[in-house]
Amino acid sequence: MVKVKDMLYACAANENICQAGECGGAVTALLTYALESKMVDAVVAVTKGADVYDGVPTIFTDPKEIIKSAGSLHCAPLAVGKFVVQYMNGAKDKKIALPVKPCDARAILVMAKRGKVNKDNLLMVGVNCGGTVRPIVGREMIEKYYGVSPDDVVKEEIAKGKFIIVTKNHEHKEVSIDELEEHGYGRRNNCQRCDVKIPTMADLACGNWGVIGPLAGKATFVEVCSEKGAKLVDGAVNAKAVTVQPADPKGIEARAKINDVMVKMGLKNQKKQFAAAASPEFWGAQFKKCIKCQGCTLNCPATFDLRLKPSAYEGKGDLPPSMNYHIARAAQIGGDCCNCGMCEDGCPVEIPLSLIYHEAAKRIGMEIK
Repeated sequence: MVKVKDMLYACAANENICQAGECGGAVTALLTYALESKMVDAVVAVTKGADVYDGVPTIFTDPKEIIKSAGSLHCAPLAVGKFVVQYMNGAKDKKIALPVKPCDARAILVMAKRGKVNKDNLLMVGVNCGGTVRPIVGREMIEKYYGVSPDDVVKEEIAKGKFIIVTKNHEHKEVSIDELEEHGYGRRNNCQRCDVKIPTMADLACGNWGVIGPLAGKATFVEVCSEKGAKLVDGAVNAKAVTVQPADPKGIEARAKINDVMVKMGLKNQKKQFAAAASPEFWGAQFKKCIKCQGCTLNCPATFDLRLKPSAYEGKGDLPPSMNYHIARAAQIGGDCCNCGMCEDGCPVEIPLSLIYHEAAKRIGMEIK
């Protein structure tokens, strides 16, 4: 019987799912079983749209269709929790399973705290995350450093410190993440300073770290983090949807070491980025670019349903807005920044907003874990 705190190697029993998914397809198989068994009413997952830079949040009610979401899209960052609130009534009348990155899971905790989502009706299958890449940056980076057309890329992944692409001609190319980031490419800035890599706040935490020996690259490491997660895996095993075995103790140790290295790297980048933006002059120059579009507010999972009222602190038509505007915006978030970077992605004038909100959350000690 599967229990909370179990650490397992898991593979999809279905060969098609095994081949389509990452590392043995366990995540896709578990989501499929959750819907087949009626543990949930729907699954929300990201599917590939026009290309690998186009992630589409998709609602699945047919278990056979979930295989379409298999695999990863590092160049298509999305806020799936916000999608559940906006388009599925915050899971208040349906049970929903969804794969989540650490920042997705943290955003859901924020939204639950603010009464926007019923966390009890969510089944969160967490996936480890080493970072994501903005779509436009990804396209520029691939053309410049890989020497291929971005339109020819059919698959990409981040593994062992490298960004790897596969073209439609089955050509594999890879470049070091460090090299890319030295030149202003690679992962989003918020991902570079992220210090939560394994989503243990979800019901399961899944990934390839720690899978060693013959199963390396062929199985998923699954940490069971809640009773809901234990029930899901146990049911999937009994239904022969997945096969599992205890994780190798050396693999557990290796996973912990990888996580430790990644977290230390994130903390190092935090120190570097926070120091570079420490002066009032820096933020004064940044905020002068603001056009008061409220894209940051509307993209943020904590505040997307709120609108700042200009009459309370700002004259109509004043551009750039005074510092009061940004103080009011920061007060909306408080300590609830989950460092998802969505505010920054939504800023048309490229103000590094997540940097200031992330640092503020760190300083007041309220960052969601």
